[in-house]
Amino acid sequence: MGIEIDVVVGYPVDDEVERVLGLAEAVGEPVPVTFMWEGREEAERAVLVPAATLALWEHWAPTAYPKNDAGDGNGAVAGEPELAHPAEFGAFTLFRRRATGRTAVARNGVVVAELLDPDEAHWLQEKARNVRQSFMNPKQKAAFEEFLARQASLDEQ
Repeated sequence: MGIEIDVVVGYPVDDEVERVLGLAEAVGEPVPVTFMWEGREEAERAVLVPAATLALWEHWAPTAYPKNDAGDGNGAVAGEPELAHPAEFGAFTLFRRRATGRTAVARNGVVVAELLDPDEAHWLQEKARNVRQSFMNPKQKAAFEEFLARQASLDEQ
């Protein structure tokens, strides 16, 4: 990931969520987050991905993230996510999705980011980058082929 900012959040109170979300939105990059939930022994690791960045990744990624049924026990989506009411923290509401294990972060009724498992975020970013870099629209492709045709062969150099 481009900019690496690792944030530890003791409890997702309004100020902490706003600060982390502000970082993610300002740089347009995912921000690794470690949640230290009250009453839990283990920390929960996730990656906060701005909604626009996630939409771009999902547009270019050719397939969905393969489910890993085994789980490693310390990821954000390890095991079966519990069914719970949305958790409200000031202006933010966290919606845990049972089907994917992702958590949508909404501000004033609008989803502004999602919390993803770090492995899923990395996989999605890599797949999207690889597909996007291999794509050329028809005009670009024609111009590139013309450019290559004008180049001297390796034998002639």
